[in-house]
Amino acid sequence: MTHPARVRVERVREASTATTLELFFDLVFVFALTQITALMADDVNGRGLLRGVLLIAVVWWCWVGYSWLTNVVKADEGATRIALLVAMAAMFLLALAIPESFVDLPGGLPGPTVFALAYLALRLTHLVLFWAISGDDGGLRRQIAMFAPTMIGGTALLLLAANTSGDAQLLLWLAAVVADYGGTLVIGSRGWRLGSARHFAERHGLIVIVALGESIVAIGVGVTHLPISWPIIVAATLGLAVSASLWWVYFDTAALLGEHALSQARGEHRVSMARIAFTYLHLPMLAGIVLLALGLKKVLEYVGDTGHHTLSDPLYGMPLWAMYGGVAVYLLAHVGFSYRCYRKLKLLRLAAAAVCVVLVPLVANLPALASLGVLAVVLIALNAVETIRFAEARSTVRHGSDAG
Repeated sequence: MTHPARVRVERVREASTATTLELFFDLVFVFALTQITALMADDVNGRGLLRGVLLIAVVWWCWVGYSWLTNVVKADEGATRIALLVAMAAMFLLALAIPESFVDLPGGLPGPTVFALAYLALRLTHLVLFWAISGDDGGLRRQIAMFAPTMIGGTALLLLAANTSGDAQLLLWLAAVVADYGGTLVIGSRGWRLGSARHFAERHGLIVIVALGESIVAIGVGVTHLPISWPIIVAATLGLAVSASLWWVYFDTAALLGEHALSQARGEHRVSMARIAFTYLHLPMLAGIVLLALGLKKVLEYVGDTGHHTLSDPLYGMPLWAMYGGVAVYLLAHVGFSYRCYRKLKLLRLAAAAVCVVLVPLVANLPALASLGVLAVVLIALNAVETIRFAEARSTVRHGSDAG
């Protein structure tokens, strides 16, 4: 069906699924996440972690805009295809500039400015196409008109930040994130459109998979240049177990229930649920996975580096907080996601998040490998208890009412 706008596009239907072009776009996004993890690994302190979280927020907001756009019109048809390819180029340039997003390196172009201009190109492409496809939909046009100042404000603040340093630069970045996220929250959800709950939920599930894949990449990158050994094998297996456990937390039943709740919702209630449960609450999920990836990367460096005593050297400070805190943030985001979608308070996940935080000072004196092992045990236990305790409900969700 051709959209009545002047540009040729095709509407997304309720039964639509993710396209290969969207998956291609996500590959550029995962490169950006890898760049952020590497940047934090090179500057493992409070300021470095804050910069990393701000970068995740900015990059996520770019991805989010296109998740809404391609839920209204198909990504691989007509003008949308060209716009998404242009956006991919801008996202790739933004990712390349991430190592210089705060501090310009000697020689070449000014990195912070390149980052801000790539961000502008991403946001502007999104805004222009969204306006073009809105056609005679007055509600959507009004929403885009109110949304435009948040984009302009956030981009202007990043451009200002490119010419500053220190605390002033961090404050401008923080203001840019507040302008984008806060402004979008303030203008409400009334005029936005959601063409397919199935497509929207699938896109967010796929991006979680992409992020978890980045955590596995971090495991491998941490020992790329080191000879294989038993400590590396054990650490890699435990790291994979942690990543797999996070996959289980999301995809065993939560993703299915979330998609069902979104499908059942109608009108503004559906759009509001999509905005809070997916757009906003998937950000801490992604941030938690990236922080975990940082911790895993450091653990693998420890156990494979002959300069460390594998059985005695602890992982402490920011890398340890990133690993355990990242998992805690991920679980808390799931608690919020479940409650927003289907009013279920996941007390076991809330307790597991609290346990992760409480354990940090206790495992700080354990060897790095042991601290990773403890985290793996906590997550495996969480999934095992949930699976056993809610076995009947889980079977119904996964296999239908006839499941035996």
